[in-house]
This record gives sequence, C-alpha cells and structure tokens, in this order.
Amino acid sequence: MKAETFFSEGEHHWFTLYDQDEHRVIDSNVYALQVDGQTLLCDPGGFEIFPQVFSALTAVVSPSTIKQAFVSHQDPDIASSLPLWNACNPDITWRVSELWVGFIRHYGALDANLVGIPDQGGEIVLGTARLQIIPAHYLHASANFHLYDPRAKVFFSGDVGAALLPPGHSAFVDRRNLESSAAFDAHIKQAEYFHKRWMPSNAAKRDWCERVSKLEIDFLCPQHGAIYTGQNVQRFIDWFDSLDVGSAIG
Repeated sequence: MKAETFFSEGEHHWFTLYDQDEHRVIDSNVYALQVDGQTLLCDPGGFEIFPQVFSALTAVVSPSTIKQAFVSHQDPDIASSLPLWNACNPDITWRVSELWVGFIRHYGALDANLVGIPDQGGEIVLGTARLQIIPAHYLHASANFHLYDPRAKVFFSGDVGAALLPPGHSAFVDRRNLESSAAFDAHIKQAEYFHKRWMPSNAAKRDWCERVSKLEIDFLCPQHGAIYTGQNVQRFIDWFDSLDVGSAIG
C-alpha cells in the first residue's frame, strides 16, 4: 500500500493509505487524520491487509500517536484488524455504532475500548479538531456512519462513492491525462454496479444526498476506489441522487 498526504495545514493532516498491488481480497482504503500529534484512523481495515496498512502508516505517523479509530459499520474489511491494532496500542478508543458493538467484539480483543455511537450521530474531538459523525444508515449497513472534518472539508463516506478499481490506480478520481468531467465519467462506470447492488434504499440515499449537499466538501473519501475532489464531489452526489439503487437483482 502507499501513503499519500492530501490535506496539510499547520498541525492538521489527512493521509490516505491505498492501492494493494494484488487483490487477494477486496481493495480497501484506510484514512488517517493527525491533529496536534494525535491520530485517528478511519476504517482501519481487515485482518488480511494489516501488515500492508501498518507498514504504510509508519511512513507518515507513529502508531503510538493513534488515540482513536472510527468504524463506519461492521464488515470485516472495515474492522477485523481490530485485535491486531489493539495488541499494538491498547489505548485506542474505538468509535462504532451502538448496534454493532456486540457484533464487532466477535473479531476478538474483548478488552478493546469500544464506545457506541447513537443513531443520531455525534462528535469526535481530536486535539483542536471537532469532527461530525454523520448518520448514513442503510448505506449499506442498517447502522452506518460517515465522518466530516469541517476545517479540512474532508468527508469520509465509507462505502458511498466506492468503486472497484484495478491495481495501480490513482488516489484521486481526477487523472492528469483527462479533463475533470471526463475522468469522472470514466471512473463512475466502475462504481455503478457496486451502488446498485449494495445500497438497498432509495429513501436512505435521498436523505443522505440532501444532508451532505449542505456541507462544504473539498474531498469526498470512500473506503474503496479513489477520492472525489473539486467539481467531482457534487457530480457524484448528483449522480448518486439520480441512481435507482437496490436494483441489481434479476
């Protein structure tokens, strides 16, 4: 995996860890936010990719600075690495939906500090940063959350915006050899089936699009695929809003 800084201002830094060289398992992105020397991980990944994630992370931050981890939902590609992270640093506080706390403990590390997030969301404080936990229920899990950093205008969108890309892909939807809208059109073809199959509710989708459209977002960061920036953020929201989801059966 590779580590890349995509936002840096003073003591406030966002990193993406992305792109497995070979896809033995589904390709996943892990994001790290460091503020005032404290680090938070977003969806720290599955057991299988822990060595690659840990190696890439140490290139940009010290694992000893990890204070918190945000877990969007219960899937193994999201958090089955929890016992390994807990063994490295038992002081990490894990933020996860109240609905999934008991399920996630099946991954192990019964002594891990899991803090439940209520259905309406909430806030995470990391150093001087105040991050908003945004409800995204049924997209695709029945209890699901996203994370918004208003200072950096970074929105971690979990599986929303995901695309299944080939090895060697860029960290960003925009490509140097394509105009932005053309890059979006090429990219979104690799996201369409995923969203039709894994997003079951048009009502939940519309609620999310209305909620997220009110936020200032410079970076929309999914857990699979590539980061949407600039005009591609609104392009994605508009595309998703018009997509008939839960429709890939038959």
